[in-house]
Amino acid sequence: MEESHGDLRGFRSPVLPCYTVSPRVQVATDETFTPLYRVCEGMQRSKVGRGEQLMVQADRFVREAVDEIAAEAGHHRVVIALSGGVDSSVCAALASRAIGDRLIPIYVDTGLMRKGETDRIARMFGHLNLRIIHAEDEFISALAGITDPEKKRKVIGERFIRVFEREARKTGALFLLQGTIYPDRIESEGGIKSHHNVGGMPVEIEFEKVIEPIRDLYKDEVREVAGALGLPPEIQHRMPFPGPGLAVRIVGEVTREKLEVVREANWIVEEELVDRYLPWQCFAAILGLGTGVKGDNRVHGWIVSVRAVNSRDGMTADPIEIPYDVLGIVASRITSEIPSVARVVYDITPKPPATIEYE
Repeated sequence: MEESHGDLRGFRSPVLPCYTVSPRVQVATDETFTPLYRVCEGMQRSKVGRGEQLMVQADRFVREAVDEIAAEAGHHRVVIALSGGVDSSVCAALASRAIGDRLIPIYVDTGLMRKGETDRIARMFGHLNLRIIHAEDEFISALAGITDPEKKRKVIGERFIRVFEREARKTGALFLLQGTIYPDRIESEGGIKSHHNVGGMPVEIEFEKVIEPIRDLYKDEVREVAGALGLPPEIQHRMPFPGPGLAVRIVGEVTREKLEVVREANWIVEEELVDRYLPWQCFAAILGLGTGVKGDNRVHGWIVSVRAVNSRDGMTADPIEIPYDVLGIVASRITSEIPSVARVVYDITPKPPATIEYE
């Protein structure tokens, strides 16, 4: 089965207005810079002082992060949650430099992944002795009957931890390393939504320590570090994919039927839009059921929403103005190639007030 075009091709950083100032940066003036985005008053973009385009010093960050991981890990083995996205890939590269073969990379197939994702990860990271854990039934069963978005995220976060704990016990690893970034912390701690690796984590875990070397970076800064590490462009500029996977692209209960529909719809959206528009993120989501007509028959089928946005670091986002004829192609493909879909809509809501994902 071929990979989606959205997996590897065309992921060049879009040329966007540069808003970002790192939340840690200080300058030699009488001002200390505060985070560009604050979780207050509906997440409106905050003004910052002078020096609007300061970025992380990538080479220096790499040196300091490698030293930090080595010090945190000591002589112990460390499990890393490797998803194949830029955040976890940067963490894997940093940790590999820091602790070598004491790093145990694990990829968990939750059954909530994009089409062809597990095969792609196996090809790209097999050289790291990657352990692929098939936990599809475990995750989908745990989500049965759950409709609340926050509860879904917390269930997924707990399942991830339990899988990593099981694998850690087999290897004697005491620590977990993960790719939490600054926006994850802002949104989880600010009550916007629980990220599976922050607010979605259970309180009680077996790991003695969780190491988060890029916890203070925005997404664009992580990409800068990826470049400094020499990671290939298909990783450095890879489109973000949510930790909870397709579960947050299904409004309501997650079922196997809905997963198959949204997985195929995402594949189509990425095929049609990624190379044309180089979005920060584009995808499809299932909103619910609606009435339609196929052939001479009235049907009650799925409503699929298409979303394509540009952003710099995920804290705010603007919808892309997709030409009507292209949207028509996307809608035609989705409704014809997925018989159970009755209609397709395009989401033009910016962030804020919406989030990028649906749940």
